[in-house]
Formats: sequence, C-alpha cells, structure tokens
Amino acid sequence: MTAPDSALLWGFAVCVTLLAGVIKGVVGFALPMVMISGLSSVMPPELALAAMMIPTVLANLMQALRQGPRAAWETIRRFWIFLVSGGVALVATAQLVPMLPSDVLYLLIGLPVTLYAGATLAGRALRLPPDPGARTMTAIGALTGAMGGVTGVLGPPTVAMLTAQGTEKRDQVRIQGVIYGLGALTFLFAHVGSGVLRVETLPLSLALVPPALIGIWLGFRIQDRIDQAVFRRATLLVLLVAGVNLLRRALVVMQP
Repeated sequence: MTAPDSALLWGFAVCVTLLAGVIKGVVGFALPMVMISGLSSVMPPELALAAMMIPTVLANLMQALRQGPRAAWETIRRFWIFLVSGGVALVATAQLVPMLPSDVLYLLIGLPVTLYAGATLAGRALRLPPDPGARTMTAIGALTGAMGGVTGVLGPPTVAMLTAQGTEKRDQVRIQGVIYGLGALTFLFAHVGSGVLRVETLPLSLALVPPALIGIWLGFRIQDRIDQAVFRRATLLVLLVAGVNLLRRALVVMQP
C-alpha cells in the first residue's frame, strides 16, 4: 500500500494532518505524534511514518523562522550540544528499526514523561536551570534522538526539558521548531537510507503538506491569544497524553 485507496481514507488523512498542524501551532509539538497515531489506524505503520516526514520538516521550518533567522541561529548556538548528541543517536537508531525492541523504548520514554507531566500538573514541578550543563544536555539529546530514530516523535523529552526550565512561550515554540526541524531533516535522510521514504511513498507525504501548514497557521493564531499560564497548562496536558499514549503502545507491543 503506497497511498489511501478511497476518497474517505484521503479525507481522514487530511483531517488528521490538519488537526496535527493546529495542535503543533498552539503548543509547538505533537504533529508527528498525532499523524502517526491517526494515520497508522488506517494504513500500515511504515506508510504512516513516511507520510508525516515532509509535512513535519516544513511545519518545523515555518515554526523555527517565525521570529526570523537571527533568533533561530541563536537557538542553534545555545542548544548545539543537545542537537549533536540527538542527531547522532537518531541516525544510529533509525538504522536499527527492524531489530530494536520498540516496546522497551516506548516504556523508557513514556513512563518518565507521564510522571513528569502528571506531577507538574498536580503542582509538584520539576525545575532545571536555564543552562543545565553539557552532561545533562547530552543525555537529554541522546534520549530524544533515540526515540526519534525509531518512532519519528521527538517532542516529549524536549518539551519536558524546556518546560522544566520555565521557558517563555514564544521562545519555547521557536526552540522546539529549530530542534525538531533539524531532527526531522536528519530523520528524513536516515529513512531515505532505510527505504521508508521512497518513490512510492513520497507522493502521499507531499500531498499532506498543505493541510499541515494550514493547521499550523491556525494554531499560531490561537497561540497568540493565550497567556503563558494557559500555554504551559496546554503544553503539559498534550505532554501527558503523549506519555500515556507511549505507555499504551508499549503495552500493545508487549502483548503476544
């Protein structure tokens, strides 16, 4: 299967992608997570993975450059250790997709993310300094890259880090766009090599670009109208859903 084979499935894919774009525009992440979760319910997981690649790259580019190239470049300078360690881990794990036990990775990522988001929403916030140090940044980057290489989802560890640092709304969304954009490019090239994104699957990915970009534009309009407290709570709620979804996927994969 290289594309939805009916108008109903095409419509469903477009709606899922539009919703994913809106959520990403509001909180800065979750487009791959929503697309993978939704599309894989009506098509093979490998095709869903390929479908979200081009929309993810372009949506993150739009998000990263919203405050201009200079701000994006400063973000790269600030987070270069995170980006390098994440890129190395992403490329390495992308090649291991056929053999890596994904249930273990889902569990290792989903459990701490769920606990962090739940505890923070309950008023027991974890705090990190604005500059956590090279060792912490390397560890978080490697964890994020490993998850991204296998699942295409880079969001939860990154968002947990930025939220724990108390990052301002606009800065957080831009930083996420830069980090996810570079990660998405690395992920795309890694899976050109793995054969997931190829001539047969590329047209579907390209066809879902317009609804993704329309969705993120709508999400930006919503984000501009909410304050920092509402943004933080919305981010944590989406993060909690992401963590619970990862735990669900781990349990599903573990079942014989």
